Amino acid sequence: MTAQVEQREFQAQTRQLLDLMIHSIYTNKDTFLRELVSNSSDALDKLRLAAFQDKDLVADTSDLHIELVVDAEARTLAVRDNGIGMSREEVIDLIGTLAKSGTGEMRKAMAAAQSSAAPEELIGQFGIGFYSTFMVADKVTLLTRKAGEQAGTRWESSGEDTYTIEEVADAPQGTTVTLHLKPHDDEDHLFDYTAEWKLTEIVKRYSDFISWPVRMARELPATEEDGAPTTEMVTLNSMKALWTRPRSEVTDEEYTEFYRHVSRGWDEPLEIIPMRAEGTFEYQALLFIPTQAPFDLFQRESKTGVQLYVKRVFIMDDCEELMPEYLRFVKGVVDAQDLSLNVSREILQQDRQLRLIQRRLVKKVLSTIGEIQRSRAADYTTLWGQFGRVLKEGLLSDQDNRDTILGLSSFSSTNSEDGVTTLAEYVERMPEGQGQIYFMTGETRAQIEGSPHMEAFRAKGREVLILTDPVDEVWVDQVPEFDGKTFQSIAKGEVDLDTEEERAAGENEREQRGRDFAELLTWLQETLDEQVKEVRLSTRLTESPACVVGDAFDMTPALEQMFRASGQEIPTAKRILELNPTHPLIEGLRAAHEANAEDTVLADTAELVLGMAVLAEGGELANPAQFAKLLGERLTAAL
Repeated sequence: MTAQVEQREFQAQTRQLLDLMIHSIYTNKDTFLRELVSNSSDALDKLRLAAFQDKDLVADTSDLHIELVVDAEARTLAVRDNGIGMSREEVIDLIGTLAKSGTGEMRKAMAAAQSSAAPEELIGQFGIGFYSTFMVADKVTLLTRKAGEQAGTRWESSGEDTYTIEEVADAPQGTTVTLHLKPHDDEDHLFDYTAEWKLTEIVKRYSDFISWPVRMARELPATEEDGAPTTEMVTLNSMKALWTRPRSEVTDEEYTEFYRHVSRGWDEPLEIIPMRAEGTFEYQALLFIPTQAPFDLFQRESKTGVQLYVKRVFIMDDCEELMPEYLRFVKGVVDAQDLSLNVSREILQQDRQLRLIQRRLVKKVLSTIGEIQRSRAADYTTLWGQFGRVLKEGLLSDQDNRDTILGLSSFSSTNSEDGVTTLAEYVERMPEGQGQIYFMTGETRAQIEGSPHMEAFRAKGREVLILTDPVDEVWVDQVPEFDGKTFQSIAKGEVDLDTEEERAAGENEREQRGRDFAELLTWLQETLDEQVKEVRLSTRLTESPACVVGDAFDMTPALEQMFRASGQEIPTAKRILELNPTHPLIEGLRAAHEANAEDTVLADTAELVLGMAVLAEGGELANPAQFAKLLGERLTAAL
C-alpha cells in the first residue's frame, strides 16, 4: 500500500523568510553546510544523552557519525546522521513552520540586512540554519525517523509556497537532508558543492571541532592491478574538543569558529576565557564574551548559552545553573568530570558542585571584564554598549558580587555629553563636602537634562548621573552606597547644595520668603490636596516656576508604571509640589492671592502650575483634556 502524500502550505512568515533568503539575503553560500552539520551534531548529542537516560530506548548507538554523500552526476548532496531523528509532528513544527518567538524582529532584521555587508549573521541569531539550504538547492528532501519509533517521515519542498510530507515505513534512524543542487556554472568552481575539495574545506573551516566524525567517501585513483577507481571512507574533521587543549595549541581562527558554533552567531568573540580546575572536583570550561548582542537578549525565551558536558558527553544546551541570568550573554561550554551522566534540571538545581562551579565562573567572567575595562578602552566601550543593561541586573540579583559589578559599571553623566563615567571616576571628581552620588532616572538623556530638577545642579556645577535604562529605576533603590557615598535622586527629597557659609548668609532671606509665601502655600495645599501630599518652596529651581518631587523613599512614577505593567497593583503615590519663589509666575500668583483675586482664576492657575510641573519632568497628566481647556481659557483671557 502506498503512503499518502500530504501537501501543506508554509506559514506566512516562513514564506517571507524563504523568499528573502533565496532571492536576496545571503552572500556566503558555504553557510548552509555549517548549519546542517551543526544540526546533525546536535541530533547525535541528543541521542547519546537519551540512550544514557533511557536504557530501554531502541536505538543503535554503536557508530554515531555524520556522513556527506555526493552524486555529482545527479547533482545532489546529502548530509546524513544516525542521531535522535524527528517525529512527524516535530518535522511540521520545526521545518514546516517557524515555531519561535521573535519572528517579527527576524523579518525586520532580514529586510534591513539586504544591503548589509554581513547578512549571514542572521542565520545564527534567529536559528534559521535549515532554510539556508535553499541558497544552493532547487529542492530539498528530508528523510527522518525518531529513535524508538517504527515509521519515518519524508518532507520535501522547492522553497516556494508549499511542502509535501508523507510517512515512510523503512526509513533509517536519524535524519538525511538531500539537496538537489542548482545548476552549476563551470567557471564558478568555488561554489561546486559536489567537489570533494570544496566540502573538505568547508568542514575543516567551520566544523573541525565537532565531536562526531564527519565522513565522506573519497575516490582513489585506479591501480594497475584492477584498472578501476576505488573509494575509501575518510573523516574530514579532527574531532578535538577545544576546551581540552592548551590555549597555545589553538589558533584564533579555531576559537572563532568554535564560538560561532556554540553561539550560532557570526560575530567574533570579544574575549576568550579558558578555565581548568583540578582538585576536589574537576572541570574544564571555555567561555566567550561576544562582540554583538543577540536579538533575543531581553526576551523571556532567551537562553543563557552555556552548554554542559560531563566527561565530554553533551548533557544540555542552556544550563541555567552554570551562569546567572545577568551574564546570559556569555557563551561557551563547561565539561565537568564528576557529575552523573543521567542528570536532570531538578537534580542540577540541588547540586552543590555545580553551584561552586558557577561561583568560580562568575568571578572569572567579572574579573575578565575588569581587565578589559582597565586595559582595553575600545573593547570595554563595545562590551558595555552591548551588554551593560544586562550586567546591571546583577546589582539586584547577586549581592555577593554587587560591589564588583558597581565598579565595572559605567554611566552617562552631565560631566560628558558623549562618554560615560565609572563611579570611581565620579567620586574622584566630587567637590569637598559632597557626601552623595547624585543621579536622575528617566527615559532619555534629553528629557533628564531638560528637567527642572537639574537647574540648581547645573547652576552649582554639580555632576549628576543620567540613568535611562529600565533596570536603573530598580537598582538605585536597593544599592545603598558606593565607596562610602550614598546614592541620592535629585528628583526625591529636599535638596540643598549651599555651603555652610552660603546657608548662613541666606538664612534671613529664606525665613522672610517663608513668611511671605505661608498663606499661598497653605491655600495651595488645600486646593490641590487630592493631587499632592505637600506644597513647599524649592531650593532646586532657578529657572522653572515649579516642579514635582517624591519623598525620599517613594517610588518614581516610572517604577510604579513598570510594576503595573507586570500585573502588580501599586497605589499611586502623591507627589510634592515645589515652587520657585523668584519666578514671576509664582510671584504673580502670590500677589493675586493676597489681593483676593477671583477663586476660579486662582484655582485654575494652581491646576496649570501643577500640570506644567508634571509635563516638565516627562510625566503624564491625569486629565489632559481638562488641562488643555484651562490653558486655552487662560491664554484667551490674557490677550
